[in-house]
Amino acid sequence: MQVHVLLYDSGTDNEGVHSLELNGVTVVLMFENRDDAERYSGLLEAQDFPKPMVEALDREEIEVFCTNAGYEARFVQAGFVPQTNNERILLVPPEDNLDVSKWNEQELSINNNQTDKDDLLNEDLEDIRKGLEGLL
Repeated sequence: MQVHVLLYDSGTDNEGVHSLELNGVTVVLMFENRDDAERYSGLLEAQDFPKPMVEALDREEIEVFCTNAGYEARFVQAGFVPQTNNERILLVPPEDNLDVSKWNEQELSINNNQTDKDDLLNEDLEDIRKGLEGLL
């Protein structure tokens, strides 16, 4: 089954998937309806967040990627009606977003610091990147 996910820098070395932090868990949204995903993407852009691209991918592949990365995949059905404030975030992005201006600074910091710990982190990031590439 195809689902729609939000990707940044699709097809590049810096490709990433949009995620949310809910109660200490990183969540990746999988939309059944492309229009819902497009609307969510537009709402992110309206909040001055970089606009992600909507990509149709296999649901099972996304779920495997999330499991391997320690994320939770959440399926948002067409016509979904939230019952709680936490569920509302599945249709409308939170008002507070991470400061994306520091993403490149963090990447440079990791790449310029050559300790063993950072080398392991770089390997983990590479594995995640390869997993995302495999989804495409």
